[in-house]
Amino acid sequence: MTDKATIFDIQRSSYHDGPGIRTAVFFKGCNLKCLWCHNPESQSFKKEILFYEEKCLSCGACRGVTAEAFGFSCPNGAKEICGRDYTADELLEIIAKDKLFYETSGGGVTFSGGECMMKIDFLEEILKKCKERGIHTAIDTAGCVPWESFLRVLPLTDMFLYDIKAYDTALHKKYTGVKNELILDNLARLLQSGVRVWVRIPLITGVNDSDEELSAIRKFFDENGLPEKVEVLPYHAMGEHKYRALGREVTLFDVPSDAKIEKARAIFEK
Repeated sequence: MTDKATIFDIQRSSYHDGPGIRTAVFFKGCNLKCLWCHNPESQSFKKEILFYEEKCLSCGACRGVTAEAFGFSCPNGAKEICGRDYTADELLEIIAKDKLFYETSGGGVTFSGGECMMKIDFLEEILKKCKERGIHTAIDTAGCVPWESFLRVLPLTDMFLYDIKAYDTALHKKYTGVKNELILDNLARLLQSGVRVWVRIPLITGVNDSDEELSAIRKFFDENGLPEKVEVLPYHAMGEHKYRALGREVTLFDVPSDAKIEKARAIFEK
């Protein structure tokens, strides 16, 4: 039986997940639990129901609907099923629809999450199919997986988007739930492998925005290899409503100032 992956979103015509026009495929499930995560529905590996109480008109259309329901659509947008299972062939059919746009813009498909590399067998399969079709591929990862998983996809992947949440391991553990030694070790190996790497750093006020923290990340690059690009991504609270819809508490941070953002970016532009 063909393996399946649970996908919580597919965004066509994405301009923020690698070069060119891309299709971004978001796998459900992550082994990090970042307190600032703006897609909390990505964290659980199980399908979930998001309930937006303020939109509910108590019409009863969703009575008995579970997270496993397929094709359910609330007439008022109050209840949303998060997660749908796809085979690699089903996913490839969607990805391939925009092949012309990929070719003309230098784009392709980006596999993200959650953490797409937690589903390594499926990821390897879909990457092979994309390679056979001549579709550019990128993996967006937090890197908290065995190096052996990277070895399986390196020959099939054109580039990596790699997240660095914090350099200090205690800080990383406090805000993401895991230490970062494995993450940094994998990144060092990637940088030394010669593969294209874009690093993404979410800038979180009071967490990783200090000069010491950002300079330590820069020093890591100087010692292990420079990524092709570093993107500093300022924190935003646009996912706050999703926490409420999942019945979860949300941790809010201050949005970094423009001056703080520019100072952070300057560290990596030297």
